[in-house]
Amino acid sequence: MSIAAAPVSTKTHRDENFPVASRLIARPLRAPVLAFYRFARAADDVADDSSAAPPEKLARLETLERALRAGDPAEPLAAALAAADRRFGAGVEEALVLLDAFRQDAVKRRYDDWAELLAYCRRSADPVGRFLLRLHGEDASAQAPADALCTALQILNHLQDLEKDRAALDRVYLPVPWMEEAGGEAAFFAPANAAGRRPILDAALDRVDDLLARAANLPSRVRSRRLAAESAVTLALARRLSAKLRAGDPVTTRVALGKRDFAAAFAGLPTALARRRASSDPRVVKDIVAVSGSSFKLGMAAQAPERRRANYALYAFCRVIDDIADGAAPLPEKRAFLDAWRREIDALPEEPTGPIGRELARAMVAHDLPRDEFHALLDGMESDGRPRVRIQDAADFDLYCRRVAGAVGVLSVRIFGAPEAHDFALVVGRTLQVVNVLRDVDEDAAIDRVYVPLDRLAALGIADGEAAAMVAHRRFARACDALAAEARAGFAEADRMLAQLDRSALRPAIVMMEGYRLLFAKLVARGFAHPRGPRLRLTKPEKARLILRATRMPGGAR
Repeated sequence: MSIAAAPVSTKTHRDENFPVASRLIARPLRAPVLAFYRFARAADDVADDSSAAPPEKLARLETLERALRAGDPAEPLAAALAAADRRFGAGVEEALVLLDAFRQDAVKRRYDDWAELLAYCRRSADPVGRFLLRLHGEDASAQAPADALCTALQILNHLQDLEKDRAALDRVYLPVPWMEEAGGEAAFFAPANAAGRRPILDAALDRVDDLLARAANLPSRVRSRRLAAESAVTLALARRLSAKLRAGDPVTTRVALGKRDFAAAFAGLPTALARRRASSDPRVVKDIVAVSGSSFKLGMAAQAPERRRANYALYAFCRVIDDIADGAAPLPEKRAFLDAWRREIDALPEEPTGPIGRELARAMVAHDLPRDEFHALLDGMESDGRPRVRIQDAADFDLYCRRVAGAVGVLSVRIFGAPEAHDFALVVGRTLQVVNVLRDVDEDAAIDRVYVPLDRLAALGIADGEAAAMVAHRRFARACDALAAEARAGFAEADRMLAQLDRSALRPAIVMMEGYRLLFAKLVARGFAHPRGPRLRLTKPEKARLILRATRMPGGAR
């Protein structure tokens, strides 16, 4: 049976989201790229033929495989790819893997978890990148970032086409348990349920952005300048599509790249190529820090460049694991993602697998960072990742603060060059976390989190129940007042400890502490009675004054 028996696709390489055989690819190599694309496109169309039953699709794909292996002229697209493979040494092996993925598409309509989706992408997308690497004679060092990029592109395409794939093929590439977090598949796809759908989409895009971060060094890993250019443009377009999918709803509207996106991606190419020989890892972690509004950035501004680079790595790690914990992925998925980070930490400093890991490995060696503190942070994120969070008593609260804040403090003071400030770091970490709890009471309650210990609330007659009702209780403010007294004592204890420590080395910690002290004063002045009003923040002038004060502290950058 010929490919011609299937409906003819009107889609060409010019209609794809990302460049295919563009002029960035050397002219002699464009023909084999197009041969590969056309064969893959035709096979994909067979798998996506809504008029054919699965057995018919499988039979057509089997015919294509035999034709490809034999270079059968009766199937011109298969013959063209086989000829390209004989000449250039790439194409057939990778196409066979694609055919296996297309067979799966012919029979499989839903996915059980993220790992199963990634396993599909390894066969449906990664072979494309591996083909281009082999075609250009690249070595194995570029394979991991190429795989990450191809998987990211595939998932972006799936998210973009969620509604279309479901309507035309009854196929959904978002795992079933993820949709259940929004009330089930029907609820997820209900046009009016944008609010329930949005967190799920964002959690999936967090995973895409992690893949794009791991792919960022691809242009520097390939020897071919033209392939580096192609990969740099593709990365830029992928980041733009990810941002568009965060801003738009692919279920109710078509979210797509436009001419301006392509123009911007190509306009950035000279800069990308100029940076090609420099490591992309510092830029990746710095970009993660840049998009955050955290007060942690205030302390970093007071550091010398090398120490700041190490703290960027620490903060990027904190940011991504916090996003996992706060995201809308199902609990088993969160645990799997956090376990992957545990394996990354255990592999450091010898075998990092991504940009954050590589930057952490560098910091770990330079500043003797204890591995156990990273695991403590991950333990804290596992607690935060539960769908319902309650703190039982003072000991439970102390352990939580030690994990999510004390560990950051202990790691930070080592990076600052003041490991002797270990106890100071624990006091400051706990104090700042108490301020966070007081600031975020209503925001946390909205996602069923209450961090004020239950035994304190019970003593005030507030029973465990609906989070919003608990924090709206008329006596809840008294529990907050008690925590505020602990924060006030913590600031005082930190001030006493500072008198015996090197203030110049601890400038970043002091800046952060003063920022939180100012925020705490605002919280106390407003009071904790319900309704508390919008979340309080430092203003830009207040942050600027803190940074200016830090630059004027004695001791200079270290």
